[in-house]
Amino acid sequence: MEKIIVQATVNASKEKVWDYYTGPRHIVNWNFASEDWCCPKADNDCRVGGKYFARMEAKDGSFGFDFEATYTEISPFENFTYQFGERLATVEFVESNGQTNVTVTFDPEAENPIALQRQGWQSILNNFKHYAENNS
Repeated sequence: MEKIIVQATVNASKEKVWDYYTGPRHIVNWNFASEDWCCPKADNDCRVGGKYFARMEAKDGSFGFDFEATYTEISPFENFTYQFGERLATVEFVESNGQTNVTVTFDPEAENPIALQRQGWQSILNNFKHYAENNS
């Protein structure tokens, strides 16, 4: 099955973007696709073999789930890959002219349409961009 790719260009240095993308104190502020969702808890052991964990919930309490992954590759400030179930996701950070392009490439799951998965992950990445650009 073809991989899904989402991208955003963030008006910030690669170091700041990496910190905001991988730091649990930041993850809880952006890791959700819409304003009626939240991320009340995140943990991140950003090393090969380390675990990533984020709890995502509807603010009204009607639904929630845990996202857990294990890092398989890490090049600090450049990229990382993690595995969740049988799927992989790679996040790349490329800085140019004071901006950082973030590209997320991931294996789709079989339960939801590709367009819906792309939209959800793009919404989360857009939320990240907004958070990183508007917080110091």
